[in-house]
Amino acid sequence: MATDLHELLRSLRVWDPEVTSLPSFDPATAPATPLELFTTWFAEVVAAGQTEPHTMSLATADAEGRPDVRTVMLHGADQDGWAFASHSHSRKGGHLSVRPYAALGFYWPVLGRQVRVKGPVTAAPSAEGQADLHARSTGALAAALTGRQSEVLRSLGELARVSEEAWERAQHEPEVPVPSWTLYRLLPDEVEFFQGDERRRHIRLNYRRAGQGWAQELLWP
Repeated sequence: MATDLHELLRSLRVWDPEVTSLPSFDPATAPATPLELFTTWFAEVVAAGQTEPHTMSLATADAEGRPDVRTVMLHGADQDGWAFASHSHSRKGGHLSVRPYAALGFYWPVLGRQVRVKGPVTAAPSAEGQADLHARSTGALAAALTGRQSEVLRSLGELARVSEEAWERAQHEPEVPVPSWTLYRLLPDEVEFFQGDERRRHIRLNYRRAGQGWAQELLWP
């Protein structure tokens, strides 16, 4: 029997109390900068058992303005911005070269929270990108050495062969450079924090960059 997608969707529940706790959030107590609140929320969802909390949706657009989105990993967040990495010749790298602006989306269902970040993106100096890559796992280096990201793959056999060669090299040359590997930083113009509420009175606190500081505003859910 074929799956009835609509029936399946209607059967699902959002924020099941068996797996989700919806904490209270008072925007009046929020810190002055979004980075401080992000750091606090991130630590809280880690402590609550959220799986892979460092994964995020990354939205970019091509030269014609057509959007694209994918899931990537957060490499860090500080005064210089939220960081992620990719090959400069990947699809996302190509998008950022012509439209250096992006949006990030974090979803942490264990606490019913979302964080949205958007702003201009710049590429870090090559040395920083290489240092970031070599601080990661052998598998991450092997994947970077495999390269060809977003290109058409002729067969899974070709992927297996190239990947095996890359793993071998990563294990024997852990400091080998990957020139196309790039660390990108998104310096936010806006950061929105969403806290879900069981009665759908969701709290949305938006930070907007204002001069040298940040303005805070509440948004209707």
